[in-house]
Amino acid sequence: MRYMATYDFMESVRNTNQWLGATAKALAAYPWLSMAPNPMIQWMGAWGEVTERSFERMVCKPDWGIRTHTCEDGRDHLVRVETVLEKPFGDLIHFDVVGRPEQPRKVLLVAPMSGHYATLLRSTVKSLLVNCEVYVTDWHNARDIPVSCGKFDVEDYTLYLVDFLRELGPDTHVIAVCQPAPLALAATAHLAAEDPEAQPRTLTLIGGPIDPDATPTDVTDFGRRVTMGQLEETLIQRVGFKYKGVGRMVYPGLLQLSSFMSMNADRHSRAFRDQIIRAAKGEASDHDPHNRFYDEYLAVMDMTAEFYLSTVERIFKNREIAENRFTVAGKPVDIGQITRVAVKTVEGAKDDISAPGQCVAALDLLTGLPAEKKASHLEPDAGHYGIFAGKSWRNNIRPLVLDFIDANSGPHTEKAEQVA
Repeated sequence: MRYMATYDFMESVRNTNQWLGATAKALAAYPWLSMAPNPMIQWMGAWGEVTERSFERMVCKPDWGIRTHTCEDGRDHLVRVETVLEKPFGDLIHFDVVGRPEQPRKVLLVAPMSGHYATLLRSTVKSLLVNCEVYVTDWHNARDIPVSCGKFDVEDYTLYLVDFLRELGPDTHVIAVCQPAPLALAATAHLAAEDPEAQPRTLTLIGGPIDPDATPTDVTDFGRRVTMGQLEETLIQRVGFKYKGVGRMVYPGLLQLSSFMSMNADRHSRAFRDQIIRAAKGEASDHDPHNRFYDEYLAVMDMTAEFYLSTVERIFKNREIAENRFTVAGKPVDIGQITRVAVKTVEGAKDDISAPGQCVAALDLLTGLPAEKKASHLEPDAGHYGIFAGKSWRNNIRPLVLDFIDANSGPHTEKAEQVA
């Protein structure tokens, strides 16, 4: 119970700030206050509007917001998000475009479990939805998972990916974004040894820390500067009484958010100051650029303590993936056993989270894979976000990834030509 009070205290602070914002907004909207031509009333209302929205978003899971898709027939088709496989810590979901013929490319987009929801990949999903059947790993907020569901660490995450790939079948093309790249590689290697027929056709790793020491950054080098005991003492808390996961040990989303914000504190401060000015002038709206970005950025989820700690210890400190020493359920995972899954790595030249060199290190581990089935791409002038959701992804990386998928699709190449 030591840290449950801390967890509830953070939630109380968030709730209080949301209430203060709502109060200021409501007070400034009183009609009789409009008789006093004092600009401070407008400023109070603007501050309240921005503050209430910001603190409210911290505990809300964003909606995917993908409701229709315009197909080649010129008509808008409804998009239905359906659950294909439901598990305690995450679901496999499918974006079904109602009335559209099944697309030849079946893509599994592996979302990171690093503080934000899978909806962070919304724009990536929309871009792939054009001509792919898109499946996504939709991870759950640990605070909402009862303790009775057990633990969830990096091995469990890997086995979840294995189950998802078995469910989808061998004609799947995996795209792993950032944090799950090493575990997606491990899951593929696990299947290569245990169930070769369930292996995906291709594996694309985007900005992932396969070898964090290849080119260390402030983010990936963090694990070197602190001990596991320090991390556990300072970051891990128990979920409070408000949520279903009461008592579960987690790395709280609010604590993660404070770390995210502190990395670029000046930029975030300016962004919120400018938004208050726009709100006071009546220029802000529900879907303006600030709200579109921060509605997603501020929405954070708790990670299970065992997942966070095992990620730091095994992926970053001990470099088990980088040194091909990873084990799952007591069995060694030999990445060299991947012999037929085409693998491509994508990195951003200006990525300050997973710097160039960390992801491409995967190709050296694939000792059993022919050279013609390996590929890499370094996107110039692209940062971390840009390589999977920004202009660089839309204009350069997405076409390259789809070309790589088509070149290694086997029978699917023929299907793609028939559809075209």
